[in-house]
Amino acid sequence: MAATTQEVQERIAALGPWFYEFDLGAHGRTVSVLPPEILPIHQTRLEMMNRVVDAHFGNRLHQARCIDVGCHEGFYSAAMARKGMREVRGVDVRASNLEKARFVAEVMGLRNVAFEQGNCEDPRVEEPYELCLFLGLLYHLENPMLCLRNISRLTSELCVIETQVVDEVEGSAEWGAREWTRPYHGVLALIDESGEFYNENTETGASPLATCPSPNALHFMLKQAGFRRTEIIEPPPGGYEQHQRGKRVVCAAYK
Repeated sequence: MAATTQEVQERIAALGPWFYEFDLGAHGRTVSVLPPEILPIHQTRLEMMNRVVDAHFGNRLHQARCIDVGCHEGFYSAAMARKGMREVRGVDVRASNLEKARFVAEVMGLRNVAFEQGNCEDPRVEEPYELCLFLGLLYHLENPMLCLRNISRLTSELCVIETQVVDEVEGSAEWGAREWTRPYHGVLALIDESGEFYNENTETGASPLATCPSPNALHFMLKQAGFRRTEIIEPPPGGYEQHQRGKRVVCAAYK
């Protein structure tokens, strides 16, 4: 028997606080803990992702499968399921996130999406998916290259990566002797997330050390991971201010 609106509202309250705002139709909405000026990040990311996915898959979308690595509360998994993808699989390291994701999918009546606990450093996936989502996660990782190689193995056609980026650093390094040099291919910034991590902030990674790439580093690492072509997606007019300023990027990586 379907849950009543009161039962859904009680469950929303019990599972809170929420990071994403979900529209649950007649049952209402979840309320995000993010400040109002930050909230547009989610819709901007979704709009950019939809543009890439629709352009690539076209009328094949209903035959394609999607894996959402670092799915959090399942916001983008649910969006892909509602678009009509054949199968959506959400993976996240935190059980509390997955409990919310399963609840949302049940209330929305989404039968083509499932969630499981896992880590992008050790994904247990038997075969690749046509679409892989890797959103808001790369810059929280201690081992980004390991994870990008894993993500590449999970992807048969298209991976959409969204990440914070740092400013570009260009130059060359001595490589064994004064006369022997190698050019930089972008830069990785080491970010200390100790405060958030040890205070059990659920928006950090699995360790206090985070690595944030520059755009050139992102392109170079994705190609080294096995992607044939990469491109930064133009943000929409009026989109989230960090995307507009190029401090966050959505990158499409093709096999």
